[in-house]
Amino acid sequence: MAENRKLTVSSSPHIRSAQDTRSIMLDVIIALSPALLVAVYVFGLRALVLTCVSVAASVFFEWAYRKLMKKPSSIGDLSAVITGMLIAYCLPANTPYWIPVIAAFFAIVIVKQLYGGIGKNFLNPALAGRAFVVASWPALLALSPAPLGYDSIFNFGSDAVTAATPMASLHAGSLPDVGILDMFLGKIGGSLGEVSSFALLVGGAYLVIRKIICCRIPVSYILTVAVLTFIFPKGNNNLQWMLYNLLGGGLMLGAIFMATDYSTSPVTPKGQIIFGIGCGLLTVFIRYFGSYVEGVSYAILIMNVCVWLIDKYTLPRRFGVTREDKRSAKKSKEVAAQ
Repeated sequence: MAENRKLTVSSSPHIRSAQDTRSIMLDVIIALSPALLVAVYVFGLRALVLTCVSVAASVFFEWAYRKLMKKPSSIGDLSAVITGMLIAYCLPANTPYWIPVIAAFFAIVIVKQLYGGIGKNFLNPALAGRAFVVASWPALLALSPAPLGYDSIFNFGSDAVTAATPMASLHAGSLPDVGILDMFLGKIGGSLGEVSSFALLVGGAYLVIRKIICCRIPVSYILTVAVLTFIFPKGNNNLQWMLYNLLGGGLMLGAIFMATDYSTSPVTPKGQIIFGIGCGLLTVFIRYFGSYVEGVSYAILIMNVCVWLIDKYTLPRRFGVTREDKRSAKKSKEVAAQ
């Protein structure tokens, strides 16, 4: 007797994976955690409170918007948590608490949800939120508290000494007065997520091992900045100038955690390399010739807008289709249009 079997017809893709959006976002949260621990060590518990405020605001605005629009809740996918963490990582520890709330509203409601939610936004929400508050209140975000250390971990920043960041020295054409090792480990002033390149690289390695991101965008981004700053230094020492530019500012944070955002980066391998190189070029140009000391956020946002064009011209040809086939098909369309 023939066995009855059910035939299920569905659209592609037919590959099944245990990974879903929530598991991917959870891996990103784990990867971001080392940088948060270093920030708490360097700036005290105010860094943790600022991050919690930003995360809570992001989750609230996502829930409220979906509720108001009578759409299914999406806070369970944890993407709003990532946005909140990244917004906080782009801000100094002494930032007023209302700043990340406004940034979260702009990022979640204006940049993400108004375009349809996760996967449909064309700009990185956290970077767009950060750019909005920096453009609106630049004086409040210009200075960062000086590092505190383990003996002041319970300090909430009310009496912290503020100082210019190492990027301000680089923008002025001089090397910072902190050591390269201190910049690598995180004993410097700056935004929460930019102080420790070591912690960010550990998180990036975790994401690569877990196959959440690939190396094309981060490596091409960082290498582009390295080559340009080594060949065209403003200081006397090419190698030191390059290292300070790589470790200073939000380069590691942007290259590893923001430029690799699925929704706002190219899908083709060649396109990802072009995207990373473009981010690196713009970062150096803004740092060298712009009035703003840091160029990572605006470089990535500009390249986000170019993603559709990069994908269009880097799509691989279908198997068996030659260039002549494509030309003849194009001519046929032109003739038909006439």
